[in-house]
Amino acid sequence: MPCLNEAASIGICVDKAWAAIRKYGLKGEVIVSDNGSTDGSPQIAAQHGARVVFQPLKGYGYAYMKGFEEARGRYILMADSDNTYDFNDLERFLTPLRNGADLVMGNRFKGHILPGAMSWSHRYIGNPILSGLLNLFFHTGIGDAHCGMRAFRRSAYPRMHLQTGGMEFASEMVINASKAGLKMTEVPITYYPRIGESKLISLRDGWRHLRFMLLYSPTHLFVWPGGALMALGLLTQLLLAFGPLQIDGMSFGFRWMFLGSLLAIAGFQIITLGLIGRFYSLTSHIDQGEDRLIQWFTRHFRMEGGIALGALVFGAGAVADLALLIAWLNGRFESPAGVRLSIIALTLSVIGLQTIFSSFLASMMAIRRRGWT
Repeated sequence: MPCLNEAASIGICVDKAWAAIRKYGLKGEVIVSDNGSTDGSPQIAAQHGARVVFQPLKGYGYAYMKGFEEARGRYILMADSDNTYDFNDLERFLTPLRNGADLVMGNRFKGHILPGAMSWSHRYIGNPILSGLLNLFFHTGIGDAHCGMRAFRRSAYPRMHLQTGGMEFASEMVINASKAGLKMTEVPITYYPRIGESKLISLRDGWRHLRFMLLYSPTHLFVWPGGALMALGLLTQLLLAFGPLQIDGMSFGFRWMFLGSLLAIAGFQIITLGLIGRFYSLTSHIDQGEDRLIQWFTRHFRMEGGIALGALVFGAGAVADLALLIAWLNGRFESPAGVRLSIIALTLSVIGLQTIFSSFLASMMAIRRRGWT
């Protein structure tokens, strides 16, 4: 149990934990990981029979990781120390672990949430949205990804490579367990009103969860938005390449072609940032997972191929620019068709240069990755 100034509840929680251990005839220990309490919480926990460890690094995740490192049991059950969880649910978690599960998550929504235990905004907005995005990005299949009561095998802990120190630790555990191929399941539990003041700051902590998920999923953060912008920009230029369009009395001409050029260039840059970011997260071991896009890219793409492709695209734009320059020197540049061609040529030249130098940068990031230099 992590603990930060929980004097009003920590003794109750420790007593309930010991009562559950005795009820089911288990051999175990109760660990309280104190995160800098100033209200006597560590002393109260020790008086009620807990083994208290101290984590000087501030943060929900840091407190949990200290407790995990100190734990000596085969299975580790984690729960907050504010009396929101019922330790009598212990057996519900142990049964799946004994049957082969690596991580067992509590699900408050499939169980029972008592009145006053969870605000309506968390119940109907925050948790469903964040859990939904987590499943969309990482396909975990977990319905309550931010439940604080969960259990896992001691042997599974190092495979999750947990690093984050804040509230986003809850998301990281589920994501990394999924990426590591751990077997996960859920059990319904009861959620009670907490004792004492909540440490949760809704907007800040919600943003930290969202930020973590986005940073761990460059495909969704960069590639899909960048691809949409680039496709929109190229489509705009294609539709206007042979002349302006008139729609309901509105004229779409050169200005919209320039906008299409900017969208295409920006979109392509965002895509390359996502690919390079993904390479970096893998080669620096920030992320232990894989995805199909990167697998395909590492199998089929080489730096030389990227440079050649970039040079080809840049060359196409440069040839068009050269033809327009010759036409301008001969006094034939003022035609609308020439202006439209110049915009397309500029777009190709910039994207070609981006491809060339992004290929060099991607190769630098992936130089330690087998089969890609």
